[in-house]
Amino acid sequence: MRTRVTLVAVGTLLVSLLPNVSGAAQDLAAGVADPPYLDSRAPISRRVEDLLARMTIEEKVGQMTQAERGAVTPNPSMIATLGLGSVLSGGGSTPTPNTPAAWVAMVNEFQSQALSTRLGIPIIYGVDAVHGHGNVFGATVFPHNIGLGATRDTALVRRIGEATAAEVRATRIPWNFSPCVCVARDERWGRT
Repeated sequence: MRTRVTLVAVGTLLVSLLPNVSGAAQDLAAGVADPPYLDSRAPISRRVEDLLARMTIEEKVGQMTQAERGAVTPNPSMIATLGLGSVLSGGGSTPTPNTPAAWVAMVNEFQSQALSTRLGIPIIYGVDAVHGHGNVFGATVFPHNIGLGATRDTALVRRIGEATAAEVRATRIPWNFSPCVCVARDERWGRT
C-alpha cells in the first residue's frame, strides 16, 4: 500500500509538470496522438492513473531516483537511459564555467534528455540554495536559516526568500531545497 501511495504522489507531481511537454513527446507516447496523461484538461487523477499504467517498473524506479549533477554531467544521456526523475546541485556542485548562462544551458540539456524518453516526462531540477543561490558565482548569499530565524523578522526573511527565488528562477531551476530546519546537535557546526 505504501508503495502505491508513493507512486501516486510521484505520478501527481509528474503530471503537474506535463502541460509544458512538447508536441514531439506526444508523438512518442505509445503511438497515441493525445494520450490522457498529456491532456491538461483531463482530471489529474485520470492523468496519473493513465501515466502509471503506461510506465514500466524500470521507468517508475527511474522517476523516483534523484542523481547529483556531477554524476550525469560527463554523460547527460544517462538521464534518458536511466529515466531519471530528478537531478540536483548540492552545495558546491556547479557547471563550468559557473555563470548564469552556463546554468541555463546545463538545465536545458538535462531537460532535453528527459523529454527524449518514451513518455517525455520532464525532470525536476533541484538546487541546494538554502541561504541564497550561493552555488552561482555572483549570486547573493544570505545568513543561514538559523541566523535568519534569530532575527525574528518575518518580513525580512520573506524578502530574502523572494530574492533567492528570483535568482534561482533566472537559472531555470524550478526546485529549491529551502527553507530548511537545521537542528544543531553540535555547537561547533558552522550553521550555529
